[in-house]
Amino acid sequence: MTAPAYPTPPRPKVALITGITGQDGSYLAEFLLAKGYEVHGIVRRASLFNTARIDHLYTDPHASGSAGRGRMTLHHGDITDANILERLVRSIGPDEVYNLAAQSHVRVSFEMPIHTMESAGGGALKLLEAVRDYQQVSGRAVRFYQASSSEMFGAVAETPQRETTPFRPRSPYAIAKLAAHFATVNYREAYGLHASCGILFNHESPRRGETFVTRKITRAATRISLGLQDALYLGNLDAERDWGFAGDYVRAMWLMLQQDTPDDYVIATGTSMTVREFSERVFARLGLRAADFIRIDPRYLRPAEVERLCGDASRARRVLGWVPTTTIDDLIAMMVDSDLDLARRERTLRDAGHEPQPPAAHER
Repeated sequence: MTAPAYPTPPRPKVALITGITGQDGSYLAEFLLAKGYEVHGIVRRASLFNTARIDHLYTDPHASGSAGRGRMTLHHGDITDANILERLVRSIGPDEVYNLAAQSHVRVSFEMPIHTMESAGGGALKLLEAVRDYQQVSGRAVRFYQASSSEMFGAVAETPQRETTPFRPRSPYAIAKLAAHFATVNYREAYGLHASCGILFNHESPRRGETFVTRKITRAATRISLGLQDALYLGNLDAERDWGFAGDYVRAMWLMLQQDTPDDYVIATGTSMTVREFSERVFARLGLRAADFIRIDPRYLRPAEVERLCGDASRARRVLGWVPTTTIDDLIAMMVDSDLDLARRERTLRDAGHEPQPPAAHER
């Protein structure tokens, strides 16, 4: 008697994420896994583990309750290595590729302009070429997302900035991102690649690195509130940014790749505030006055500043159906509460005789 034939389960969508260990990569991996994707991420080989943001996403495929959930696989590689990118794309066979990898610090890019261009600009071009080559060899279509940046607008006079606003970059980081942006547009127009760019304005979270100004502020304020730190050193307090929640913004990345036609979209809240006001709201949540603790350090001033960025995401709202769900006050509360918990643990260690480690050097 012939055994009954069982239907082959549908193949899950496969996504490849560069920069998966970063803030955005962790939220995007979380989002895609929840949708049942098979997620692959590229991580750089290092002597220390740098996967803290995604450790909670690992699921043993043999564990009970894992059925129906997506799974994550990490691969060693580097965005600047064309050979490894080509091999990984061919072996993984992704349906969607999300390029989030880059040297992402604007202030640091003035000190490391060549590395910034090689990772953010050249890396995107190498990945695009790997995807194009894979499509030609396999005959399978791949959808590509490029993480563009509001910093590309730079010193432009038009406010708010939208998809048609001219670019005027003011940092090596912005120049590198602009090169990657136009490379993506070119591959879309020249080769028919389903490639979209998300021009994302500033987006933050408790997973933001401590070298970014928002996390620097929440980290310092909570430490100050518990007597672990005396002052917060910043640069330009009048710089104005449009800050949203990273968890909202990765949803926009995914929505772009679900569209029949690829395109570029501004992703923003439409509301901006200065670094000074952000700081004041953070300290106020802790019952403190920001002015009592903030000091200006010229080392944190950029050689060329971008004074005001505020995005108009009306096109993303209309075409993608995307709207941010987290207000700036909700975001601040989320970050302060998370860092307050971290500071309390730090104080407990100090009281037990262990010297707490100060936060890392900072961007602004």
